[in-house]
Amino acid sequence: MNKREIGNAGESAVCAFLTGRGYEIAERNYTVRGGEIDIIASKNGVLVFCEVKLRKEGAAVSGEEAVTPAKQQCLIAAAERYISELDEPMEARFDVAAVEVKKNGKLSLRYYVSAFDASK
Repeated sequence: MNKREIGNAGESAVCAFLTGRGYEIAERNYTVRGGEIDIIASKNGVLVFCEVKLRKEGAAVSGEEAVTPAKQQCLIAAAERYISELDEPMEARFDVAAVEVKKNGKLSLRYYVSAFDASK
C-alpha cells in the first residue's frame, strides 16, 4: 500500500470506531483554504472534529505529539469555517485519534476525547 492508502485505512478504522459507538460521520477530509479536518462526526447534538495521525510502530514522533499548537490552530480555523456554514450552531469539540501500524501490519488505535479546545 502507498502512503495515501495507508492513511485512508487509518481514517476508515477511526470511522468504524466512531460509528460503533453511535457517532454519525458527516464528512471525511473536509478541506478549506489553510486547513483540513480528517473526520467530522456527531452524536447527541455534539459536533466532533477528529484529527487522525497515523504512524509506524516505533516512529520517532507519536501521533499525539504531531498535533502541535500550530496544527491545532489550522484545525480550529477549518472547524470555524465548517460551523459558519451550518444552519444552526452546534456544540463542538476536538478529538485526536493516534493510529499505529504495527510491524505485522495490524492497526492499533488510541482515541482522545476533547484532546484540545478552541481557546486562543
